[in-house]
Amino acid sequence: MSKPTSKWIHLLISFMFIFGHAQNSMASNINQADSSKIQVIFDTDMGPDYDDIGAIALLHAFADRGEIEILATVASDSHQDIPATIEVYNRYFKKDNIPVGKTTNPLAPNFTAANNWNKKIIELFYPELLNKKYHPSVEIYRKVLADQPDNSVTIVTVGFMTNIAELLKSKADKYSDLNGQELVNQKVKNWVAMAGAFPQGKEFNIHEDAESAKYAFENFQKPILFTGFEIGDKIKTGGKIADLNLKNSPVSVGYKFNFGTYAKDKVNSRSSWDQTAVLIAADNPEKYFYLSGNGTMIVSADGSNHWEPNDKGKHRFVIHKFPYQKIEEIIDELMLHQPE
Repeated sequence: MSKPTSKWIHLLISFMFIFGHAQNSMASNINQADSSKIQVIFDTDMGPDYDDIGAIALLHAFADRGEIEILATVASDSHQDIPATIEVYNRYFKKDNIPVGKTTNPLAPNFTAANNWNKKIIELFYPELLNKKYHPSVEIYRKVLADQPDNSVTIVTVGFMTNIAELLKSKADKYSDLNGQELVNQKVKNWVAMAGAFPQGKEFNIHEDAESAKYAFENFQKPILFTGFEIGDKIKTGGKIADLNLKNSPVSVGYKFNFGTYAKDKVNSRSSWDQTAVLIAADNPEKYFYLSGNGTMIVSADGSNHWEPNDKGKHRFVIHKFPYQKIEEIIDELMLHQPE
């Protein structure tokens, strides 16, 4: 009996070792998959234009694929309906727990579109949000950044630079002993911005709060990748999700409503400035565009900008690579994503 017993004990120990190793390996793979997700703070004016709807739809599509994690969604426009509009989309995509911030900076623009699509979306889907109070965007930034690993966060801005400038100027607080510049340098990996025009121009997201834009781009010390006005302007999307006429989808309703009311003439597509920022933040930008060499994007006091090539510069911008239709098809397909 001793030999069979020893044999079975040996086999049992071997099995336990192999099984345990497999479990550890599986856990390790899961952890690696989680850690490989791009950690995103999404900063948007969510109006006055409505390509922000497409941008946040892409953001949630990539999150549901497991490719990114949305850490926070903050408003850079101080109009009262902007944070609630952001939350409508987070709720629709079943991510109610994502923090939403409201800018309280006096430099922040305070307006939305003439058709007031923001309020219509809130009233249709979650009217209780109309009177909700939100924490300041910069407070959300500091709290979220303080909790993240070093050099791990990608900031994506598709609105004004108001929050970034205020974050950089912020003082130590209950969330972190670091000032804003130190906190960004420690926690942020990179910034993707829909801003500017290249090699020169005057673009809405910059000139509406030129003071903050100038400060932010001059003092942000991590890499910045820009998608300029000339990129999204040529990429027209939104018709497919609007044509589905999904009454339960604020993405479909938002595009359909804006196509008929935003401009004097009805349209069936809209430029995709903000979607391109999410696309190149959540995936390899060189799959979709060429990248410029290194340099510095210079902002003037009047809100105009120009590009200065510089091998030591930490700024780059994307350049069209494919026919516009190819990128349109990619973005439209992502915008069709429905919550799981």
